Amino acid sequence: MGILSQLIFLPAITALVLLLIPRLPEKLSRLITFAVTVVVFFISVQLLGDFAGTGAFEYEERASWLPSLGISYHLGIDGISLFLVLMTTFLSPLAYLSAWKSINKRVKEFSILYLLLQTGMIGAFVSLDLFLFYFFWELMLVPMVFIIGVWGGARRIYAAMKFVLYTIVGSLLMLVALLFLVRYAAGVNGYVSFDFEDLLRVSIPARGQMLLFLAFGLAFAVKVPLFPFHTWLPDAHVEAPTAGSAILAGVLLKLGTYGFIRFAMPLFPDAAHAMAPVIAILALIGIVYAALVAMVQQDIKKLVAYSSVSHLGYVMLGLFVFNMTGTVGGIFGMVSHGLTSAGLFLLVGVIYERRHTREISEYGGIARTMPVFATMFFLVTLGSIALPGTSGFVGEFLVLVGAFRFSPLYATIAATGVVFGAVYMLWMVRRVFFGPVTKEANRKIPDMNLRELAVIIPIVIGIIVMGVKPAPILDRMESAVSVHLERMGITEIVEAGGADHSTVEHASTEGD
Repeated sequence: MGILSQLIFLPAITALVLLLIPRLPEKLSRLITFAVTVVVFFISVQLLGDFAGTGAFEYEERASWLPSLGISYHLGIDGISLFLVLMTTFLSPLAYLSAWKSINKRVKEFSILYLLLQTGMIGAFVSLDLFLFYFFWELMLVPMVFIIGVWGGARRIYAAMKFVLYTIVGSLLMLVALLFLVRYAAGVNGYVSFDFEDLLRVSIPARGQMLLFLAFGLAFAVKVPLFPFHTWLPDAHVEAPTAGSAILAGVLLKLGTYGFIRFAMPLFPDAAHAMAPVIAILALIGIVYAALVAMVQQDIKKLVAYSSVSHLGYVMLGLFVFNMTGTVGGIFGMVSHGLTSAGLFLLVGVIYERRHTREISEYGGIARTMPVFATMFFLVTLGSIALPGTSGFVGEFLVLVGAFRFSPLYATIAATGVVFGAVYMLWMVRRVFFGPVTKEANRKIPDMNLRELAVIIPIVIGIIVMGVKPAPILDRMESAVSVHLERMGITEIVEAGGADHSTVEHASTEGD
């Protein structure tokens, strides 16, 4: 079994074993699940060892699955998907560890669903057969719906149903478009195939491309979520348990942006070019609108949820400016946002477990009683607001540079989102952590314990390392992005590597 298959099926097999063992003690189910997620992470780290970064798919696995239907088991990764897989396997054990105490009912069932969710996420990132991708895409929906609906907050059923309705409408449209695409390709190629590389070779008329791009794009836009398809996200985040929120923000949302760059854009390049101004404008609206909405939130978790909408607007803008700098910045931004957003949700969970409220007005001056927690929260916040020296700065800096080449006006508007992001995050930090202790209950809050520190410290380290030394990551992305841009018909490529890497690192370490 290849390394990618190991990453996919080890969690799934473990989930099946847990399901078949009756009356399994809760502690044992926790230990087994956590151990498996850790093992999966260490297996994934091996991908870095032999990764050549040529732009072609590596670690490929092929097997006939349903040959009569043209469906194959085809896996592979390139510089676009490599770090998204690593981010998934990195966050999975940390998010599960955060639920060690907070999930205290139906622990075995939660563990099974969590492992299936990990299988679906990794499978979607490495699938090169579109039927296989769709299978894993849908597989992710079921565990997340139950995680929200069973272990969520007071309005968990409403949030879960809203999540289902938004996601399923887009997914069904994508399925219809996929079947049409395969049927059309069969008429051109002379054989039926769902394989991505086979479908790439098919030339589709402009009108057909537009319809297919819109169908695929809607499914991915909902998952991102791109304005105006974002309204399901705050409810899902607020009601989901901490581990669910962390994985939803850290990983699941990236499958929307990944779907655009992996499938929708290269399969329908003419339509992608035609829709680029529209999508860029929607991304800009999302950046500014979500930031303004975040400013007026009184719930910390909802504020962080709207910040995700704003930050992912930068990713979408970077992908659709069609140059190396912006595209690499968008992909880097996916990974960075995975760390910062997951870190913020995990930290909100820490304080919620102690006070059972997320209202900003209920806090004040807690840096005096929780200095370690305040330090960790502030460090992750700095990454979120793109302070030089953090991962957030690298991604947003490259996106803004790429956007400026596409349209100086777009870059200027996007830059205002950076300012707004600093405003609402630092405003929230000031009210929650500094000043006099405003509530008697805040004087007795215990600081972070070792388990909670074990969850957040690796994320903080990741944010800083990616910000100070982004070159090793950017280098591995560039060849794959070059191939992607060539598929989009772009031959003039401005390097984001070499001297530009040193520029980013200098700016990250020296400041504005």
